Formats: sequence, C-alpha cells, structure tokens
Amino acid sequence: MLLALDTATPFVTVALHDGDDVVAERASEQRMQHGEQLAPLVEQVMTDAGIVRQDLTAIAVGVGPGPFTGLRVGLVTARTLAYVLEIPVYGACSLDVLAVEAVGTGAVSTDFVVATDARRKEVYLASYDEGGRRLDGPTVARPADVATDAPVVGEGSRLYPESFPRAVGPERPSAGWLARAVAEELVELRDPEPLYLRRPDAVRPGPRKPVS
Repeated sequence: MLLALDTATPFVTVALHDGDDVVAERASEQRMQHGEQLAPLVEQVMTDAGIVRQDLTAIAVGVGPGPFTGLRVGLVTARTLAYVLEIPVYGACSLDVLAVEAVGTGAVSTDFVVATDARRKEVYLASYDEGGRRLDGPTVARPADVATDAPVVGEGSRLYPESFPRAVGPERPSAGWLARAVAEELVELRDPEPLYLRRPDAVRPGPRKPVS
C-alpha cells in the first residue's frame, strides 16, 4: 500500500494506492495549517481504507517547488514514517504531477505549461509536451515575463489571467495523482528533498566593517 502526500501548496492532500488504483483520498479545507492537518488526514485515509501504518509498503511525497514551511512539513513527515516503518520514500516534482493529471484526464492534447503560485507576484513554471514530458523548467518568474497563449494548468492561470488566458485542467496537485504517477513511474522519481527555486530570505551576516 502506497501512501502519497503533498504539502507544496497552501492545502494538504493525502491518498492511498493499493497497487491497482487510488483507494482513499482526502484534502484539507483550511489554508496553510500543514502541521496541524497532515497527521489527521493520514489517519483518516488509513481508516477509510481499513488499514494500519504497518500495512504501508512505500511513501510518495511532493517535493515542490513550493514555500519552505509547507514543504518541510510534508517531507519531514514522509521521511520519518519511512524510517520508522523501514519502507522506501519517493519524491516527485509537484508540477510534474499536475502535468500527469492534465494528460490523464484529457484536459490537454497539445504542448502546455504548468504554472503555480510562488507568491510575491511570481509563479513556478515548467513546460511540457502533449504526453506530459517536461521540456523546460521548473523556474520561478514574473507572469508577464513568461506570458503564453498555450494551455496553462495550475493556479497561476487563475491568478494571472492576463498572462495565461487559456486555463485548463487542475489548479493544485492531487495526492491521488501523485500516487498514480509514482506507482506507474509516470514522473521522474527524486530523493525526498525540497525543490526550492529561491534563495532563502534570511542570509548570514557579512563581516563587520571596521570602525573608522
């Protein structure tokens, strides 16, 4: 049984995959409270599927790109569970998962772009071919600098319609599609490390200037 979770956006999403398909999936209703909501959602999907933690055989986790705090909650939880249960943990780019869902649901049939909210009036962006294979990115940019008439999957198209007028497909990553993507190896499997595209806001102080 594969447990999948993604905390790369303001919302938490969790799912279980039994080797054939997704058997349980839940998502948070409140924004930002990753630490408070993730563990209860994990327990809820296991209850829904009638399993206990010892039935888990692997974990999949979205590695972003996304804000540091949210990603840290999901990745630490995934790595801790994997360590305690002695099972493997696989990371996947959250933009790639959105691309897989867009292709799998028939939302796209040509080359397209995935754009998600990076805050600070920027987006995380990557481009894909019609089969969902990543062609470029991910990167972080201002919408006006990467404006396109191509179909755009993800919340970026809703936030910046003037730059991304062709909104299609899902807005946020789904743990159910993360589980399918990892189970069927539809995405590049990565180490469970956060995919940050910005330098930290906090920087180490430089050397003190001599007093003249």
